[in-house]
Amino acid sequence: MRGDDLERYSRQIMLEELGEAGQERLGRAAVLVVGCGALGSAQLGLLCRAGVGRLRFIDPDRVELGNLHRQLLYDERDVAAGRPKAEAAAAHLAAVNSGVVLEPLVERAGPGNIAGLLAGMDLVLDASDDLRLRYLLNDACVRAGLPWLYGGVDGAGGMLLAVEPGRGPCLRCLWPDPPAPAGPPPVFPPAPVLVGAQQAALALRRLATGEPLPGRLLLLDAWQASWRALQVERDPHCRCCGARRFDFLPGGKVPDAGDG
Repeated sequence: MRGDDLERYSRQIMLEELGEAGQERLGRAAVLVVGCGALGSAQLGLLCRAGVGRLRFIDPDRVELGNLHRQLLYDERDVAAGRPKAEAAAAHLAAVNSGVVLEPLVERAGPGNIAGLLAGMDLVLDASDDLRLRYLLNDACVRAGLPWLYGGVDGAGGMLLAVEPGRGPCLRCLWPDPPAPAGPPPVFPPAPVLVGAQQAALALRRLATGEPLPGRLLLLDAWQASWRALQVERDPHCRCCGARRFDFLPGGKVPDAGDG
């Protein structure tokens, strides 16, 4: 590890759980972040500052004035320039940590490019506002054996689920299918920051130590300042990760938890 890295990361290297060995593992890691909005801003900022070696992130949208109350990577100059979120995020992140390899993609994630997006990655973070895309991520990550972290926010409430393929539950174990598309939810600004920060924390722990992600559903109420952790069991009949895996059927319900 270089001397300037030791200085930059000194306070986190002091953590017994991380240390120099963990920091070096972070520097070799590659993470995909799907979405550069409220959740993605929190995730990318923290992962970049922590020294994750390679960040690939994708978003098709441009920065708008209505984003600024909750999306921490952007400012009014980005709005005035009409900059794509991925490009604006890359510019801000590069100014924070020039040692991180940044791969911004101004496009929409979908069935046609998901395999390429996952290629070479060690972990995936969900920061999308599209539940159907989240299910695509779930299925693709389970197939590839990649750990991923689902997260969403609605109002002051939020939730996240850490998925460790082959060990714990996947998203379809909880809710077999996504609902019909809905409009954008209200968002209390601290909620996506808190959820995104917890997603980043679990990602850093997984990358630095190799310890499997916990199979728990975390529920947040930012207005009441409360967290709840629910233990979730893997469904042996899950159509994604169980005995009948990938035998998908239409229908079903799941709470709409877009990050807004």
